Amino acid sequence: MAAQEDKEQGEVFFDESDIIDEIDVDEEDLPDAEDDIVEDSDDSIHIFTGHTGELYAVACSPTDPVLVATGGGDDKGFLWKIGHADWASELQGHTDSVSSLAFSHDGQLVASGGFDGLVKVWDTSGNLKSTLEGPGGGIEWIRWHPKGHLILAGSEDCTVWMWNADNGSCLNVFSGHGASVTCGDFTPDGKTICTGSEDATLRIWNPRSGESIDVVRGHPYHTEGLTCLSISSDSTFAVTGSKDGSVHVVNITTGKVVSSWASQTSSTEGDPESIECVSFAPKFPWAVSGGMDRNLTIWDLQNSSPRFICNHEEGVTCLAWLGASKFLATGCCDGRICIWNCLSGECVETFKGHEHAIQSLSVSSNLEFLVSVSMDGTARVFEIRNFH
Repeated sequence: MAAQEDKEQGEVFFDESDIIDEIDVDEEDLPDAEDDIVEDSDDSIHIFTGHTGELYAVACSPTDPVLVATGGGDDKGFLWKIGHADWASELQGHTDSVSSLAFSHDGQLVASGGFDGLVKVWDTSGNLKSTLEGPGGGIEWIRWHPKGHLILAGSEDCTVWMWNADNGSCLNVFSGHGASVTCGDFTPDGKTICTGSEDATLRIWNPRSGESIDVVRGHPYHTEGLTCLSISSDSTFAVTGSKDGSVHVVNITTGKVVSSWASQTSSTEGDPESIECVSFAPKFPWAVSGGMDRNLTIWDLQNSSPRFICNHEEGVTCLAWLGASKFLATGCCDGRICIWNCLSGECVETFKGHEHAIQSLSVSSNLEFLVSVSMDGTARVFEIRNFH
């Protein structure tokens, strides 16, 4: 009978006498429906807060699983150790942002490149070994020769420089690009150099003579500046990404474009979105690309088609393979890091903690830690031992 009465009552209203107090609430303070997700969660196991500006570069040592180098807009680099909050060594002397960092392949030295046009070489305790001068513009990137202490650096002044890091001598200057040299590397066999530029060309060089062996440009190649480059483990192919939203694979030996993939964003959606990062898979016949179209695309090299297009909520700025596995990490403009199973195309983990865009990712030599740096001024460490 009581249930029947409740039904008949229908909706229940308060009347004036039930109100105890009225409080003014600013509409901005009210939660949005999408705020139900707790944004404050932090999945990191270590945070490095020694910097006082945005961070641009991170490199993990290839031999010491806890040693990390970071650099950023405070004109400083730091060496620090995962799990050792009390140990850090400041890399002092740059007079502009530290834009790039790289460890030598034997782990003995670390190089820092700055927008001041200088490359500095340090030991792993943070002692300055040498300052390498020459470029007339900011350093865009640094790479070490796979078999020795040779450093390659690309500059905003259209040139690429190679030095002997042990004695500080300049070995070669590679001239020919018509704009900033935005990406480059030695081939893994150390016999060739590939560089990409804002001038929309890829150049292939002889490291010994300094001569340009090939210039890849014009149809069917990129129509706008190159942003990123990766070289296959057998030193045969280079994959490049560009502001024009396209990805191309070039045969380094012949200088010919062998695969081309246009932007996956249709032309009706306006200008193509820039590709920000590319890489060959370490042990699968794939290439991957990420960009401001919010996608990670996993390309099948054997039939030149996308295996998977993996969507993100914001643009993809950087990526890193978790060793020679099927797992890949992407860093995004919203500060999140996604771990993808590239065999299935599924996102298997999302790491939160950063408040602004991720700028770079690096994996520790024991494959247990993923280190990220962000525009929020912090470096964060995430555990990845489950993803091998």
